[in-house]
Amino acid sequence: MFRKILVANRGEVAVRILRAAREMGIKTVAIYSEADRDSLHVKLADEAVCVGPASSQQSYLNISGIISACEIANADALHPGYGFLAEDYRFAEACEESGIVFIGPTSRAIRRMGDKTAARAAMKLAGLTVTPGSDGVVSSVGEALELGGAIGYPLLLKAKQGGGGKGMRLVWGPDEVETAFRIAGAEANAAFGCGDLYLEKFITRPRHIEVQLAGDTTGRVVHFFERDCSVQRRHQKLVEESPSPALDEATRRKLGAQAVRGAAHVGYSSLGTMEFLLDEDGSFYFMEMNTRLQVEHPVTEEVTGWDLVKLQIELAAGEPLPMRQEEIRLNGAALECRINAEDPAKGFRPCPGEITYFYQPGGGGVRMDTHIYPGYRIPPFYDSLLGKLIAHGRSRREVIARMERALDELVLDGVSTTVPFHKRVLKDARFLRGNYNTGFVELLLGEERGQAKPFPSQPIASP
Repeated sequence: MFRKILVANRGEVAVRILRAAREMGIKTVAIYSEADRDSLHVKLADEAVCVGPASSQQSYLNISGIISACEIANADALHPGYGFLAEDYRFAEACEESGIVFIGPTSRAIRRMGDKTAARAAMKLAGLTVTPGSDGVVSSVGEALELGGAIGYPLLLKAKQGGGGKGMRLVWGPDEVETAFRIAGAEANAAFGCGDLYLEKFITRPRHIEVQLAGDTTGRVVHFFERDCSVQRRHQKLVEESPSPALDEATRRKLGAQAVRGAAHVGYSSLGTMEFLLDEDGSFYFMEMNTRLQVEHPVTEEVTGWDLVKLQIELAAGEPLPMRQEEIRLNGAALECRINAEDPAKGFRPCPGEITYFYQPGGGGVRMDTHIYPGYRIPPFYDSLLGKLIAHGRSRREVIARMERALDELVLDGVSTTVPFHKRVLKDARFLRGNYNTGFVELLLGEERGQAKPFPSQPIASP
């Protein structure tokens, strides 16, 4: 097992990893920007190293600076968390070349599955169902028009190296192809340094279902069932739950089996998540793979009882999976609400500032993963996530009631948060019935404005 781990991240995920490592008897090193000098993860680590000014590019995205911090602290492993460099194969490669264990998949696996067209091709070979679309990069407007005529509209043009909705355009008909191709290519090039696009059929009312996976170096892969992440705004998830109310047992088994088969096909080791679109008729399609720990991993931890962060560290140390598939069972239901420093009444505008008072809810079946405390000043430079409120119960009905109670108990003064929005979601009759899709948030917001949005936007997995 590792002697010392450097956590190459910030906020609540850094706190989550530091706590897991401490319980495992592993020393820890935090990195921080000048803006995060007073952050909780800095206080909880055994050591801390400043890696630069507030700008992410000069701190949390500075590969050479982070590798240097690892060497200065004499850490033998590095956990990237999620976001920032977690899915950057060059970062994993730099760790490998420096003799530092990257707590995640190999740089080769990250690179292969991060290339959306290569990932689609690999999953087709593994026997997974993928959305109809191009076999690779679409090189011209003419090729996109030809494919559109064959597949049918609406279509999505998507960045080959994309994520988070960047470099993606919905095309309703052939007259929109040229403009969408130009804009999506330019946006993809600006965001990812690669303007290559591929094309796939747009599913108008999908559910976003992801399957949690873990693989070891012997080639064994298991799944920890699914999470429903369909409550999202602009491709950013807001509420996640497990199990999905949209799946029956037969579909759940098929989905898990396909996810395991896909990961095993590429020799995947570490934690990972297979992302699927579930159509209204019960068909599901592979979308992409996230080669990292997910923000919503606590949902799976609550319904299965397995600590995924500790498992990820053990797998990186070369240990085999400690369980068989039949030993992983669903226990009740769990729900997560992402508490962001955003004002839902003003278009979810970010609200940095000082937290003047914070009361964390508790009681049976309630958990909150966070890095905030009274007096903490939220910097304006990073993601607005303040924490994740998670509820677990024997049934979906109980867990929703428990989450409502926890949201009512939560007190967070000084900044606006998404708590009022979550309360509205949990009272909506469609959500209570489990009858929602990826357009649910846009529909709610449209109803508030007296406008109905007929077609939701298709999800792209994101941190």
